Amino acid sequence: MNAGDTYQLFDDPIRYYNAMIDDIDQAKDYIYIETYRVGNDTVGVRFRDALKRKAKQGVEVKLLIDAWGGSGVANHFFDSLILAGGEVRFFEKIKYNTDILTRGHRRNHRKIMVIDDDVTYIGSSNLTGYNLNWRESVLRIRGSLSLPFKKIFKQDWSIYNKYVFVKANYLRLLRHGQFDIVRDMPSITKQRIMVRYLQMIRKAKESVVIVTPYFLPGYRLRRELTEAVKRGLDVRVIIPRRSDVGLVDILRNKYLGPMHEAGVKFLLYKPHNLHAKLMLLDNSIFSVGSSNFDYRSFRYMYEIALIGHDESIAAQVLRHIEETILESELFDYEHWKNRPLINRFFEWLLLPFRHLL
Repeated sequence: MNAGDTYQLFDDPIRYYNAMIDDIDQAKDYIYIETYRVGNDTVGVRFRDALKRKAKQGVEVKLLIDAWGGSGVANHFFDSLILAGGEVRFFEKIKYNTDILTRGHRRNHRKIMVIDDDVTYIGSSNLTGYNLNWRESVLRIRGSLSLPFKKIFKQDWSIYNKYVFVKANYLRLLRHGQFDIVRDMPSITKQRIMVRYLQMIRKAKESVVIVTPYFLPGYRLRRELTEAVKRGLDVRVIIPRRSDVGLVDILRNKYLGPMHEAGVKFLLYKPHNLHAKLMLLDNSIFSVGSSNFDYRSFRYMYEIALIGHDESIAAQVLRHIEETILESELFDYEHWKNRPLINRFFEWLLLPFRHLL
């Protein structure tokens, strides 16, 4: 950790929404927000109005929203913010007559906020009211690490409506002290976050813990996790008992049984949806970001992950995991073996679409 830098990992949306609004209210120079979705609800209105107040004060306000994720926001929702001097862009607007089946599913899933070269948020949460009772993972960073995130935002802002550009310019690894910022763009071959996760799992010595709302790993990830078990590592995957995407819950069952047989331990979070996206290896190496542990995130989405070995962040990630486990139940293998035939049929039926769920 650089001298003066501080880090706080949130799991409760109400707490980090309040912290974000407080930081927005303190902004003096600029506020940059990049997100998949802004809700047409009380949370979305609260953020819009806070940004509008700052824009009226002369603060530079830029808001980048994915066009698909932001489709639920009425066209006039941001009129008052724009009139106050704020700028709003929708990332890769969908052309239904030409590319709905080609590029339409390639979405910007990154979630970051940067304020005044001083404060950054990165994590799992959109700016909406529907997830107020979900368990999330949002890291607030205070200090010099904001500078590379500012650069990333400006790059994404500049390509928001470009379908052709040199991807290599926007995928370079950004290293800042003991931190790496890894980015993905839609690619069948690159999948940089997945490749980094493979390397991390391969190098782990004692334990691997994955927290994800959607668990649809490809063959290479499944193999690396089971190989880690063979090396004697404690490998655990924490998922919601019931996520907000029922089709994913059905399909993931195809993977849980065989991986359980190979020694991977699954825990199912019970209270409500677990939307956090975390990795922790050997209780020291962490990943915090926007990417789910599934085909779609790794292949088709613009994602971002902060990876490093800072003791303060690792300790908070470990605490997040331990608290999540307290409200989770172990995967019931016998129940899985005896699941109804109709469930098996739908697993088979959905399998060809696993890359798009």
